[in-house]
Amino acid sequence: MPLINLYFTPALVLLGLTCSLWPMSQSLPVMSNGPMADSCVSYARTLLFNITDVLNQKTLFSGIDCTKQNMELYKETSTPSVCTPQGSTCSGITTSTFHKESCVTSIGKDLNYYYKFLTAQPGPTVLFSLQELMENCFSSFLPSDVELREAAAELESSFDQRLRLCKVLKGFQVRAITISRVIAYMSSGIHTK
Repeated sequence: MPLINLYFTPALVLLGLTCSLWPMSQSLPVMSNGPMADSCVSYARTLLFNITDVLNQKTLFSGIDCTKQNMELYKETSTPSVCTPQGSTCSGITTSTFHKESCVTSIGKDLNYYYKFLTAQPGPTVLFSLQELMENCFSSFLPSDVELREAAAELESSFDQRLRLCKVLKGFQVRAITISRVIAYMSSGIHTK
């Protein structure tokens, strides 16, 4: 099983990064039928920037070469495939429709998972920018206080905790790239035409 994960994860990253039709331009918070707000695009970009900044902090990962660690992706959602833009061709498959509700739900579940995980972590994280994105664009997916207490109860030892934080942040960085692009796509309104 670990061997499959080593090949599967890079394949998902490659798929998410190579789809040439995913716009990276300015875009619109999550609304029921229309495009997302420009502020959501900004929040998503800020989150991605902050994740990258935290991953580059030498003091947080002292004794760990985070660049040489594998990433740990949240695999309970299928955001890259569910949020593929309409008409795009990735891996030889052309997407005929875009299902915004499924996409927003998948993104919301991703953000909920990372929010619970990061809330349980001591030290500097990207929690503030993640919270801003969730409160302003995915508020229905904010975890409850009970969920946050349960996540905090699962803390590991200091070294193991920092190692896992490194791996999870690397996975979150990849997922944040996808989320940022999808929010930009939904913001553009192309999917409503």
